[in-house]
Amino acid sequence: MSEIIQSSAPVIQYPSLEKNSLDIREFKNIFLTIMVWGIAIMASIPLFSVISMLIIEGGARIDFAALTEIPPAGFEMGGGFGNAIIGTLVMVGIASLISIPFGIMAALHLAILDPNSKVATVSRFLAKVLTGFPSILAGIFVYGVIVITTGTYSAWAGGVALAVLMLPTVTLAAEEAMKQVPQRMKDAAFGMGCTRTQVIMKVVLPTGLPGILTGVILAVAGAAGESAPLLFTALFSNYYMAELAEPTASLSILIYNFSGMPFDNQIELAWSASLVLVVLVLLFNILARLVGRSKFKE
Repeated sequence: MSEIIQSSAPVIQYPSLEKNSLDIREFKNIFLTIMVWGIAIMASIPLFSVISMLIIEGGARIDFAALTEIPPAGFEMGGGFGNAIIGTLVMVGIASLISIPFGIMAALHLAILDPNSKVATVSRFLAKVLTGFPSILAGIFVYGVIVITTGTYSAWAGGVALAVLMLPTVTLAAEEAMKQVPQRMKDAAFGMGCTRTQVIMKVVLPTGLPGILTGVILAVAGAAGESAPLLFTALFSNYYMAELAEPTASLSILIYNFSGMPFDNQIELAWSASLVLVVLVLLFNILARLVGRSKFKE
């Protein structure tokens, strides 16, 4: 009897899991993969061509003198852009000291303290608008507020202009990092008797720190390559900075000035300064990726 039941049972045929090159889905997959790789290669050609030109043209002039000496006059040979490196770092540092604290405090209000209020909604909208704000308008704004008031171009004015551009990036990145902190961690801290300040200092900020740092580093990298705001605020100087309240050199403005000169020495220095600036921005971006990857692993 059991033999009859077994013989009459239907035989279930499972689909084959082997790859079939004639299958339409497999053909679409191969076609789309090849197309994506082709687009990626085409998009990377301009990037690698620019980087190769910078290495070839700018690397030939990179030496200790170029990194430490001041820019030469038009008819002179040698020289460097050490003052522009220092000026760029100083103004980016000023911008960071202004934008990072205010950006994190604004993010705390938007993400934790009062995220659904009208003030938070308007502030969030304005921050998103400012991310696409033309950088030259930030320079004109600071020119009218600081340069005209003080009567001189200065590193302070340049730093404030860069801070205006950095602030929305820091704020929005910090807000998203704080929103990703699990609610159960905050509830557990409140349940243990922690105050709101203690929850922010002991739970929210430490947990969201990798995301906050990623936004800060990306904002710093963007500010380091800005040139338009500095034309209206810091201008340029051929000497090392003696004080913050005076015109200050920067790499981006030096590249702008020297690239249009009819002297081979200045053009070579412009290439070398471009390579240094690209390396600085690349290092900041790599650091941001590493910080973001560590956050993802956690």
